[in-house]
Amino acid sequence: MKNVAAEESGFTRLASFVCDCEPFTEEELEGIEASLSNPNIKRRFNDLTPRRRRLPASLIALQPPLPGYSRMRLPAIKFNGRIMYSRTFDSVEKAAAKLLQALDEKNREIMQIAFGFDIEWKPSFTKGVPPGKVAVMQICADSSHCHVLHLIHSGIPRNLQLLLEDPTVLKVGVGIDGDAVKVFRDYKISVKGVMDLSLQANQKLGGDHKWGLSSLTEKLLSKQLKKPNKIRLGNWESPVLSKEQLEYAATDAFVSWHLYQAIKDLPDAHDVTDRSVEVDDGLVQK
Repeated sequence: MKNVAAEESGFTRLASFVCDCEPFTEEELEGIEASLSNPNIKRRFNDLTPRRRRLPASLIALQPPLPGYSRMRLPAIKFNGRIMYSRTFDSVEKAAAKLLQALDEKNREIMQIAFGFDIEWKPSFTKGVPPGKVAVMQICADSSHCHVLHLIHSGIPRNLQLLLEDPTVLKVGVGIDGDAVKVFRDYKISVKGVMDLSLQANQKLGGDHKWGLSSLTEKLLSKQLKKPNKIRLGNWESPVLSKEQLEYAATDAFVSWHLYQAIKDLPDAHDVTDRSVEVDDGLVQK
């Protein structure tokens, strides 16, 4: 009668579970409760529970993301060194002089130096209105110092132009060829000696992926590169950059430098394949 009443009211009730067995006595229930509270039984039960094995962190980074994978599981990467912010002609000129001095010191040590390189500009959200000129240029030579140059207010001094046009000075970044084109269009200066880390990653890892800075950071560094639109699409032509803008800009250039350090010593993908074939052939011959 209850099921009929439920159906008449517009609801369909699922059939209740029915057990034809005799109910437990009070003594049997007390015995079950006592056995479950026994720590020895609990420990034996836990020992029988299968435990999932974890992969080493070095292998986790190379695994394809699983369905439902969340970037929030990865720790965020951030530049923790000193940010050298320059916004006047004189201060940008001094910053370029410091970078050139660092080059001279490395050259004396017979070491190749690579600069993490990136640029920012004010976007346009109006149809027919072009985006702004390159407003900010970030150059990072190591993990301790990063220069953020506010070019929209300072312009490009002669010594910075020489640095950018020097083909022997390596500038690294993801999509850096497009950045070089943007600088040339806005300032008529050719940025030479550029290396696209996306292409280098494909050469080392194999495949033909279209890496972005964030995705390559996840792949090789197992870190999350945060790029909030509020900052990324903000006003890079403001009189003074905010703390958040400075940290964002410095981190991008630092990550490019860091990725280059991670990529440069990796063997090429075809070299690894060739060596594997040689080993297989040797085993076959034996």
